[in-house]
Amino acid sequence: MSKVSSREIAIDRLMELLRQERLRKKLSLNEVATRAGLSHTMVMRVEKRERLPTIDTLLRITDAMGIKLSPLIAKATKAAGSSQP
Repeated sequence: MSKVSSREIAIDRLMELLRQERLRKKLSLNEVATRAGLSHTMVMRVEKRERLPTIDTLLRITDAMGIKLSPLIAKATKAAGSSQP
């Protein structure tokens, strides 16, 4: 059984927070993708954790949703830290 690192937990949580924010703002994948200058497929794969995004991609997505990236990263890393034994 492989151990999941806190980095992997933080990344997973960050992608989930992005999806939650998009849904909370009632934005479609297409709306975010268009505003961010990304493909629908890219945004979908980021949310589904099928693609590890660059900082540029994360900033494009958060800018498209009108939110800041840094608080999401802080939440994600805090969640990762609290899930370790």
